[in-house]
Amino acid sequence: MRRFELDVPETLEDCLHLLATRGPDAKLLAGGTDLLPQMKNGVLTPRRVIDLSGIPRVKVLESDAKGLRIGAAVPARQVEKDARVRGGYASVAEGAALLGSVQVRNLATIGGNLCNAAPSADMAPPLLALEAVAVIAGPKGERRVPLADFFTGVRKTVLGPDEILVELVAPAPGPRSGGSYMRHTPRRELDIAVVGVASQVTLSNGVCSKARIALAAVAPTPVRATSAEAALEGKALTPQLIAQAADLAAQSAKPISDQRGSADFRRHLVRVLTRRTLTTALARAGA
Repeated sequence: MRRFELDVPETLEDCLHLLATRGPDAKLLAGGTDLLPQMKNGVLTPRRVIDLSGIPRVKVLESDAKGLRIGAAVPARQVEKDARVRGGYASVAEGAALLGSVQVRNLATIGGNLCNAAPSADMAPPLLALEAVAVIAGPKGERRVPLADFFTGVRKTVLGPDEILVELVAPAPGPRSGGSYMRHTPRRELDIAVVGVASQVTLSNGVCSKARIALAAVAPTPVRATSAEAALEGKALTPQLIAQAADLAAQSAKPISDQRGSADFRRHLVRVLTRRTLTTALARAGA
């Protein structure tokens, strides 16, 4: 690993100033589980590393009547174990619980998983299904970007070189809501999703008033299965309707074939995991 200079700012403002003055050779460090291996292997050779561990704003984890706030530098293990997240945002806790091993999750951050922008990112589908918003800070102040618009391609986001992801904000799902995230991997841990699916449903007067289904590893970016969502809303969620929605979700996927699985296999997984996550979400909504 090449030598580098380390900055440890104590405020968000100081961090933004460092980003502006250090130039494109500076990299942000949160948990380091992606950055440090890439530096060790020579994939990245930053001259400056800016450590976010001293900035309170990016380490916030709060839940109230308005919704959930997760700072970009909050470790996955903290999200996984938080009772408020597990109770009201089960799919987010499930996604966090699948990042690497326990040792990795004690370091790996939610923001890092999203900013890495891998199509298979486990935190993306649960937060997409909850319609989370990314809070981004830069030299011109803060802006809010729906997470659905945050990813622009494989390992690409809307973040500018002088911007930082501060936190993720998800609105409260409301009463009679439930969510679930599941993925398929060849190994139980230390693997990435061949396919990941998150479902979130809200019930009212015996029918589904709102449905959101998000998919990972079936397109260059995480995506919503909007046709499947539309098929569910305004109707009672019977097993037959859930199976129909699962078929529509599979049709909306645009996977590739690679060494981890064929496109047809991935579509099959989308169908299976959509059915399972919708069934679990329905049960959690109190059906």
